[in-house]
Amino acid sequence: MMEWTDRHCRFFHRILTRRARLYTEMVTTGALMYGPRSRLLAFDAIENPLALQLGGSEPADLAACARMAEDAGFDEVNLNVGCPSERVQKGTFGACLMREPDLVADCVAAMIAAVQIPITVKCRIGVDQDPDEALAAFVEKVAQAGCETFVVHARKAWLKGLSPKENREVPPLNHALVHALKRARPDLTIVVNGGIMTLDQALSHLAQIDGVMMGRSAYHAPWLLAEADARLFGDEAGVATRTQAIEQFLPYVARERARGTPLNAMTKHVLGLFNGLPGARAFRRHLSENAIRRGAGPEILHEALALVRDGGDERAAA
Repeated sequence: MMEWTDRHCRFFHRILTRRARLYTEMVTTGALMYGPRSRLLAFDAIENPLALQLGGSEPADLAACARMAEDAGFDEVNLNVGCPSERVQKGTFGACLMREPDLVADCVAAMIAAVQIPITVKCRIGVDQDPDEALAAFVEKVAQAGCETFVVHARKAWLKGLSPKENREVPPLNHALVHALKRARPDLTIVVNGGIMTLDQALSHLAQIDGVMMGRSAYHAPWLLAEADARLFGDEAGVATRTQAIEQFLPYVARERARGTPLNAMTKHVLGLFNGLPGARAFRRHLSENAIRRGAGPEILHEALALVRDGGDERAAA
């Protein structure tokens, strides 16, 4: 999610879950090839397993950027064929590429030939098309190029008349179509995305499909990630309480502040952590009002933490 899942967000989310795969913001090939490459590819080793999400439509450029990702230590490169914004369309990438499956297949083939790490594709069920036909045809063509994993946002993208936000809400969800794709293509790894708000919903999907991608729901209520390892993977939880999560985040915050990173660039990612608990509103308000101050440091996070009533039964209140 652009401007959301940056490296600070991912570091904090990795504290909450050891097992879930994290994804970067979408990065364009042009930005990587001609922009601040080292900054765009920067991440802490704790973030792995980590996928770099790329936007682009030129096979040679995508192959070059995939090599950069592999050299930087990413575990996966994910080609975004789902973003519906006008800016992305003007760059001839994102969701509009669903209309050009041959080109996407060429892009995927070029990246697969360039690296050893997996190349995956994130797409919609269609773009102003009949999804029953468009999705199957798109997946068939791109799978022939060697892609084995598809992350499918279970909504069509309406490229005219809707904003990116509306494209996440207005087109109706069709999870059943993604489930049907898995039944038709058991040889592929199919991950469903879109409108999945809880781990109960995730578990329901996992009875029929290989994986679930959660975006804004996990961002706005990050504590659900702390329960994912136990409920989805049968593993031990990474942290027992929200307070422990903040305490583990504080050394990173202090280190980044010493490097000049503004405090609010990090604290904005923890605002929803205490949702549903006494003091959550005061916690959010204190961070929102004070983390933007010049020179603000980890003490602001300490002060905010003191405003929250932290019991040992936080999981029940999540």
